[in-house]
Amino acid sequence: MPNRSTDALFQLVKSLEKSEKRNFKLYVKRNSSSDDLKIIQLFDALEKMNEYDEAALLRKYKSIKKQQLSNLKASLYRQVLASLRIIRDDYNIDIQLHEQMDYARILFNKGLYHQALRVLDRLKEMAGEYNQLTYLQQALFFEKKIEALYITRSMKDRADRLAQDSTLVNCQLTMTNQLSNLALQLYSWYIQHGHARNETDVRQLKAFFESSLPADAQKAEGFYEKLYFYQCFCWYAFIQIDFLQYYRYCQKWVDLFSKYPEMLPVETASYIKGMHNLMGAHFDLLNHEKLEECIKQFEQFAKSKLVKTNDNNRILTYQYLYTAQLNLYFLLGTFDKGVQMVPFLEKMLKNYGRYLDIHRVLVFYYKIACLYFGSGNNEKAIDFLNRIINQKADLRSDLQCYARLLHLIAHYELGNFELLEYLIKSVYRYMAKMENLSRVEEEIFTFLRQSFHVGAHALRPEFEKLLNKLRKYEGNPLETRAFAYLDIISWLESKINNVNVQDVIRTKYKTRRKKSIKNLEL
Repeated sequence: MPNRSTDALFQLVKSLEKSEKRNFKLYVKRNSSSDDLKIIQLFDALEKMNEYDEAALLRKYKSIKKQQLSNLKASLYRQVLASLRIIRDDYNIDIQLHEQMDYARILFNKGLYHQALRVLDRLKEMAGEYNQLTYLQQALFFEKKIEALYITRSMKDRADRLAQDSTLVNCQLTMTNQLSNLALQLYSWYIQHGHARNETDVRQLKAFFESSLPADAQKAEGFYEKLYFYQCFCWYAFIQIDFLQYYRYCQKWVDLFSKYPEMLPVETASYIKGMHNLMGAHFDLLNHEKLEECIKQFEQFAKSKLVKTNDNNRILTYQYLYTAQLNLYFLLGTFDKGVQMVPFLEKMLKNYGRYLDIHRVLVFYYKIACLYFGSGNNEKAIDFLNRIINQKADLRSDLQCYARLLHLIAHYELGNFELLEYLIKSVYRYMAKMENLSRVEEEIFTFLRQSFHVGAHALRPEFEKLLNKLRKYEGNPLETRAFAYLDIISWLESKINNVNVQDVIRTKYKTRRKKSIKNLEL
C-alpha cells in the first residue's frame, strides 16, 4: 500500500510547493524568536523526511526536547496555514468572500456602520454572482443585525427587502441541503456495497430515493440545486446499473458548467468528478469513440491553470485521466499496451498515496490486475488481487468479492489445482456471507467444482455449456453486475477458441467499429 502517514503536520509540510516553503520562512522570520528558530528547525527536519519518524527526528535535533515537540508541532501547523492564508488566490471565491466578511466586521466594530454596509453590498453581489448561498445568508443576517441596532437610513423599505431576500435564500439553501444529503447518501451506499445485488436492494433503494427526493426538486433553478439534482439521479441510475440513464445525467452534470462558466473556477473539483463519471458512462456503454473524445477534452483541461496551480485539482484530474485511459485499453482489447502503464501508475500511487482515498487505490489495483489477466500474465494479476484481498477496509464489498473470484480464476489458469479446492470453498463462503452470489456466480462455482473431475480433453464442451448458460443472463439487469466487473464471456470464448482473452476483446471491438462505420454511412 502507498504511504499513509497519519501525522497531519508531516502531510501538510510535504504538500507545500517550493514558493510556499519560501513564503513560510519569510513569514516566520519577520518576528523571529528562539521558539521561531526551533519551528524552522522542525520544519526543515520534516521537509527532509520521506516518512514521519519522531524518534529519528529527536535523535538528530538535540535542541528539540520531547516534551516541547507537541507544542512546537501545533505552533508550526498554525504558522504554515497562516503563511498560506496570506498568499492571495484569485480563483478561490471562498477566501475572497471570507475576507470581505472580515472587513465588514472590523468596520462594524469601529462603529463605521455605513462603510460596513457598503462592504456587505459588495459581498452580496459577489456571492450572488457565484451562487455562494451560505455567504449570502451570512451577509443578510449581518445586515439585519446592523439595521436592528442602528437607524442607518441607507435604503427605503430596507426591512421588507431584507426579509424577502432572506426568505428566498433560506428556501434555496433548504433545497440544496436536501439534494446534497440525498446525493451523498446514495454515493455512500455505492461505496459500501457497490451495485444493487438483488430485487430487495432495488426495492429498498427505490423507496429511499422516492421518499428523500424533494417534491419540487424538478423546479430547482439555481446552480447548486441542479448540480446535486443531477448527482442524485447519476448515483441512483448507476447503483441500479442503468447505464444509459447514468450517462444522460452525467452529461447534464458536465453541461451545467457550460451554462454557468463562472462556476468552473469555484467548483473545479465537481467538474472533474462529473467528467470522470461521464467517461465511466461511455466505458460502461462500450462507446469507445465518445470515451476517446472525452479523454482528449480532459487532457486539454489538465493543462489549464485551474489544474496546474491547485494540488487537489491536479491529483483528482490525473487519477481520473489514468482511470479513463485504462478503461479505453479494456474496450480496445489492447491489454499489453495498458500493462506498459503499470510502472508509472505504481510510482503515482506511491508518490500521491497519502492524498488518495483507499477506495480509489483499490480500484486501480483491480484494473491493473485485469490488465495482467487479460494479457495472460496471471502471476502478476494475482499479486495485485492479493493487495485488495489483504486490505481490511470496510468498503466496496462488491470489489472485494470480484477480486476473490478473479483471483480464483487466475489460479485455475495457472493450473494450481492443489489450491483450488480450498479457494473455491473460501471464496464461496465469503461471497455467500456478503449476500453477493448471483446466478452467474453460482454457475461459475458449479463449473469450477466439476472441472476437477473432467480431463483436459473434455474441458472444451464444458466451457461451451457454461457459456451457453451465462448468455441467458446477459439481458438480466441484476446479473449485469457480474459481466461489468468480470468479462467472463470473453474468458470462456478465449478458452473455447484457444486464444488470449485480449484477442477476443480486440475482435469484438473491431466488430463494433465496423457496425458503427456502417451505421454512419447509412
